[in-house]
Amino acid sequence: MIYLSSFKLSNQTLKNPNIYPYNVFRDKYIEPFSFAPITIFYGNNGCGKSTLLNIIAGKLKIKGKEMPASNVYYENYCERFENECAYSLGSNEDGIPFYQLPENSRYIKSEDILYEVKKIQQKQVLSDGTLYDYIKRGMKKEDAEKYLQSKEGSKQMEYIMYAQEKYSNGETSMQYFDEFLQPEALYLLDEPEVSLSPANQVALAEEINKMARLLECQFVVATHSPFMLGTLNAKIYNIDSKEYDITKWSDLENVRYFYNFFKKILFYLKNRFFL
Repeated sequence: MIYLSSFKLSNQTLKNPNIYPYNVFRDKYIEPFSFAPITIFYGNNGCGKSTLLNIIAGKLKIKGKEMPASNVYYENYCERFENECAYSLGSNEDGIPFYQLPENSRYIKSEDILYEVKKIQQKQVLSDGTLYDYIKRGMKKEDAEKYLQSKEGSKQMEYIMYAQEKYSNGETSMQYFDEFLQPEALYLLDEPEVSLSPANQVALAEEINKMARLLECQFVVATHSPFMLGTLNAKIYNIDSKEYDITKWSDLENVRYFYNFFKKILFYLKNRFFL
């Protein structure tokens, strides 16, 4: 499913070349991004892929957008840049265009995942986080506090605290995705592989493939994980390149680095033990 068809970044320039977020995309030749059911923004740390996702989330008014620092000057430029961007929505399988995104569309950041892990690993954070979750779902604070103090609420807290001892960070992250990734939605995922083992990264990527293929989901993923890159059936934009080239996963720097590293290790082991 294609909910978001294309996105065009602002091509405006400022007299001061160091103003964020304009400086992130300075000297880049940027054509509109054209999205597939799964699209990857690949790049090393500091390349701007997280900024790009946040700008898209802000322009589309998707839940989860990271708010700027409490600086009016900074906020104004972020909002100005978003207003200068443009996008087009896609259509369903019958060719009927979408006029709005599904309500459960969401931008999930790596810090969101880490917070969920921490929430069930620290009792106070767990209590505060659970209370916040109920309030966010529409329950009054007084009613939420009363429920958590009830027998049923206490049992639920005990169950979650038991999970804290039972599950690792990676398993907790997988539980997070099981809960928040629902059918028929657009998801922006910023480094979803955080805290996941290689095996779980592959498992998550396979789940994303399945949801895009069978459950009418669309994903835009920022990652530099070779395991995610090699498993996702995705269109890949190389954010490290000047023109944001569409690139095969096997030609990306991180993938080549892993390949050459293990190639050297295997060569060493072969000559060390089998000669």
